[in-house]
Amino acid sequence: MELQTILAFLGAAIVLTIMPGPDNVFTLTQSIAKGRNAGIFTTLGLCTGLLVHIFAATFGLAAIIYQSSLAFAVIKYAGAAYLLFLAYKSFRAKDTSFELKSGDTLNYKSLYKKGVIMNVLNPKISLFFLAFLPQFVNQESGNVSTQMLVLGVVFLMQTLVLFILISIFAGKVGSFLRRNPSFSKKINYIQGSLFTLIGLKIAFTQK
Repeated sequence: MELQTILAFLGAAIVLTIMPGPDNVFTLTQSIAKGRNAGIFTTLGLCTGLLVHIFAATFGLAAIIYQSSLAFAVIKYAGAAYLLFLAYKSFRAKDTSFELKSGDTLNYKSLYKKGVIMNVLNPKISLFFLAFLPQFVNQESGNVSTQMLVLGVVFLMQTLVLFILISIFAGKVGSFLRRNPSFSKKINYIQGSLFTLIGLKIAFTQK
């Protein structure tokens, strides 16, 4: 695969990654509410989920999901239900400090798991890779699956870097905002509202 093709793909991937979407909004809110490390662990979970979609697109599983209305609907509604569940928990959360304590691995593991589940249960991501990656594949350059896998890894790495940068920036903003005693409850409502909107968007999305 030519370097020029990879660079063109990288440029397009960066633009698509920084556009507002469920994953970066989720990372942003977690970082503001709970600090930089919370956003980073959420990012690691989301990127783990991306691996599932990348392999699915590479080996044709995404095509099966696209062709099966039932499979698409099951994954879509499961993802929407999970986001609405997170919204419910945010609305019910008490007005307490969001700061994660040093070494609180249980909370970090929970954030990681949320990131994985949220990403895997969004079928639109698999369909995105199925539509996006082949546009940069040259059948004359060798194995198509290998090329798609390489492009998928490039997408994953730039997502990891950008989301970590988002986590660091949002964590600094959150550190300032958390000095306000009323901030905790407000961020609960903001998170809950965002999860609700994203969940409904996924529920009503079409192929």
